[in-house]
Amino acid sequence: MKIVLIGAGNLATNLGKALHRAHHEIVQVYSRTEASASALAETLACPHTTRLTDVVRSADVFIISVKDTALPSVAAALHEGREGQFFVHTAGSMPLAVLPSARCGVFYPMQTFSKNKEVDFSVIPCFVEASNEEDEATLRSLGKTLSDSVYTLDSENRKYLHLSAVFCCNFANHCYALGAQLLQAHGGIPFSVMLPLIGETAHKLYSMTPVEAQTGPAVRWDENVMEKQRQLLAAMPHLQQIYELMSQSIHELAVEGETSGFSSQFSSSSSSSPSSPSSQSNPSG
Repeated sequence: MKIVLIGAGNLATNLGKALHRAHHEIVQVYSRTEASASALAETLACPHTTRLTDVVRSADVFIISVKDTALPSVAAALHEGREGQFFVHTAGSMPLAVLPSARCGVFYPMQTFSKNKEVDFSVIPCFVEASNEEDEATLRSLGKTLSDSVYTLDSENRKYLHLSAVFCCNFANHCYALGAQLLQAHGGIPFSVMLPLIGETAHKLYSMTPVEAQTGPAVRWDENVMEKQRQLLAAMPHLQQIYELMSQSIHELAVEGETSGFSSQFSSSSSSSPSSPSSQSNPSG
């Protein structure tokens, strides 16, 4: 496919490289900044521009991968003079309707991306949506050239998918950062000592539900340990508050699992496709 890439940030860089490896032709890269645009364009062996007015007029698809706050204005500017073209955004939290074109879609690869850390796109679940069946089929076909897991998911359900990703990725990583600060402040312990623990915690989730895998003082409500740890955080009230809220949530979920069979229900739902909550969402791979 002939693709115009609008944006050169973390996601756009990884997606552009994956598309290039899959032998799609990146016709042009746009970014507001010359350094970002030229760097990605050089990698993808294509022209670049920093002016929306200089973006080419036609391609098989225009993929817009910019900040959520900039998406409406960028999409509106691109649409002018390119009516009838197929525009797609990559934002997990933004609806399909944010794009003004009659032909519009969403291509959301659910992963954390950094420019200098390449990922294996074949294992990344990609979620697509489009304004008509033909363009949806096009996105599914495009997705299958990159990933083994392509799903159709509407805007309403994708909001909850993105919210879940915030908990599973962003919040979890923030907990790593807080842990690293505590280690550094008390003995200068390197964060690397936590990596085997983090790895095992994540690895267990391939065979157990998160509820089943939960361990620690909060799940069994060990007041003796928890009170001592609360006192350690007395000089850091914001961390103490996080500790309290997280501990309470862990324990309540554990109790809910014991009383209502939540663990087995969770296991059953987690083994089905992400599209199962909606009749409009059908797995493709």
